[in-house]
Amino acid sequence: MPVSGLPPYDTQNIFARILRGEIPAGKVYEDDFAFAFNDINPQAPAHVLVIPKGSYCSFADFSASASDAEIAGFIRAVGKIAKDLGLEAPGYRLLANMGEHAGQEVPHFHVHLFGGRPLGRMIPG
Repeated sequence: MPVSGLPPYDTQNIFARILRGEIPAGKVYEDDFAFAFNDINPQAPAHVLVIPKGSYCSFADFSASASDAEIAGFIRAVGKIAKDLGLEAPGYRLLANMGEHAGQEVPHFHVHLFGGRPLGRMIPG
């Protein structure tokens, strides 16, 4: 059941289609809870999208509706991917856009994992 105020999950969004194998993606990682792939328009040397395998529109939807195992599995997958890519020691950035004002382009909860170079300040100070 989606979080109140959110539209129903769109089963035809591009990430849902990638999860069903209808659209190819440069897979980086996959387990029971998450699928990760290289962004087609990378903004850093490492730019990986990590998506949960469940049908969640946003972080609010995911955190309210996913099982404890799904939440833990997804978070652990993100950490493993960063470590496997050698980004743990030099550092990396996680970004999740939620909704129109944040620029969310695909209505499936996901995080961007950026790394491979100094990324600078998130918000100029």
